[in-house]
Amino acid sequence: MLRSLWTAATGMKGQQLNIDTISNNLANVNTTSYKTQRLEFKDLLYETIKKSNFTDGYGKPVNLEVGHGVMASATTRDFKNGNVMETQNPLDVAIDGVGFFAIEMPNGELKYTRDGSFKLSVDDDERTITTANGYFVTDEDGNRIVIEEEMTDLTIDEMGNITVKDEDHEIVEVGRLRIVRFLNPEGLLSDGRNLYNVTDASGEAIDIDSDEMEGRILQRYLEMSNVQIVEEMIKLITAQRAYETNSKTIQASDEMLQQTNNLRR
Repeated sequence: MLRSLWTAATGMKGQQLNIDTISNNLANVNTTSYKTQRLEFKDLLYETIKKSNFTDGYGKPVNLEVGHGVMASATTRDFKNGNVMETQNPLDVAIDGVGFFAIEMPNGELKYTRDGSFKLSVDDDERTITTANGYFVTDEDGNRIVIEEEMTDLTIDEMGNITVKDEDHEIVEVGRLRIVRFLNPEGLLSDGRNLYNVTDASGEAIDIDSDEMEGRILQRYLEMSNVQIVEEMIKLITAQRAYETNSKTIQASDEMLQQTNNLRR
């Protein structure tokens, strides 16, 4: 009898974590380039009460097993592209296809993002392209992208090349955005602030040259979240009902124990 109490409890814990994941998706429905997370489950160990005994065509061909519930095994991200939204801001950039931008942190560490809502950070007379948090966007050589004071009309083409007009109104190329890919992007570790860390599971970043681009860079656009609200609401209702069912299992087990305790000789 007690086995059912603990088994149902694992179901409630699992569905609570499932609802936490769904609520995080819904909370980030307007987060630039956010990728939907999905919780995966596995069943727990089984207790074999009676093994199969099948010999020469006779005997019991199946086992008698009782499971011990469920456990959360992993959260996976859906890196499917989200819709793009036009912003008319020349520093807003979206990746239409495969790829991540490389971001240099204050300690020199590299992180990666699909959030292209870039800004200009001014230090004395030097302007650099950064994220909203002030982290430097790097070019394909691993350097910071510097836009001098007299440069105007910043343009980013579909390959990520950045050009400006100098003081003589001539077009000058200042660099190319570093675009990378991963053999297993689902292995990336989320760091918050729309940033991802490399792990052994993701593999090292692989640079995408301009002639290897599988997509294109869209200036004056931002990639929106790929969260589907209707799907998440359906998942939320399903998780809520599963949680409720497991709680009723605990109530039923408790009532059965109560009946057993009330037995009289």
